[in-house]
Amino acid sequence: MIAKQYTVRTMTAEDYDGLHDLWMTIHGFGIRSIDDSREGVEKFLKRNPTTSVVAEAQDGSIVGGILCGHDGRRGCMYHVCVREDYRRCGIGKSMVVQCMNALKAEDINKVSLIAFTQNDVGNAFWKCIGWTKREDLNYYDFTLNEANITAFNQ
Repeated sequence: MIAKQYTVRTMTAEDYDGLHDLWMTIHGFGIRSIDDSREGVEKFLKRNPTTSVVAEAQDGSIVGGILCGHDGRRGCMYHVCVREDYRRCGIGKSMVVQCMNALKAEDINKVSLIAFTQNDVGNAFWKCIGWTKREDLNYYDFTLNEANITAFNQ
């Protein structure tokens, strides 16, 4: 197997098109109509300018990404993904480490994320790199804007 060359760097608003293109290739990936729009991602990055990352291949294409931010107390990772033909090359772990270091630099001490129960690849990844699945709580949502619809890639 030939090693895939990539660079992990801080995400910018200019990465949106490549990031969105990546999201559209991920089977079962959920895209929210407002939160994941160009404007929604730009708003997120404005609040969290140093903590989100992309993995960029040598040809300039985005092959991985994590939206990562915090509320001053706890960090959270969203939309962690790696293009299928770049998986198992260390990209996911490299991106997570860079996000964790950025959160530490902002004095954040704990990080959480959500993985769908049917996301076998994602759940295996998180377990493999040492994250703990919580069994002691329930996760609740309340929708404030019904127009923010999630569509799942087939």
